[in-house]
Amino acid sequence: MASFFSRLFGRASSDTPSEAASGATETYGDCRIRATLMKEGSQFRLSGVIEKDMGGQILSRSFIRADMFSSADEASSAALRKAHQIIDENGPSLFSDGAASRSV
Repeated sequence: MASFFSRLFGRASSDTPSEAASGATETYGDCRIRATLMKEGSQFRLSGVIEKDMGGQILSRSFIRADMFSSADEASSAALRKAHQIIDENGPSLFSDGAASRSV
């Protein structure tokens, strides 16, 4: 529970990195997908970032899901699959609001 509050208020414990580590990266359509590795205890939470270059500005959409995996490779591949699903389901509306970054 203390770990949750530490992350919430921007302070990380010595065994928790202050930012999620990067996992696998790929391009899908006109978007760049980056899996982010969020280690929680001995498992990894499914999370990632979808980025798109819109007129010289890079817009990003981050996502975090409740799914947990026992290895970083499993979490990375699941994050890439989830990002494909998010892109396919939302289409152009994913970036239509023009916000520099937001969660989806």
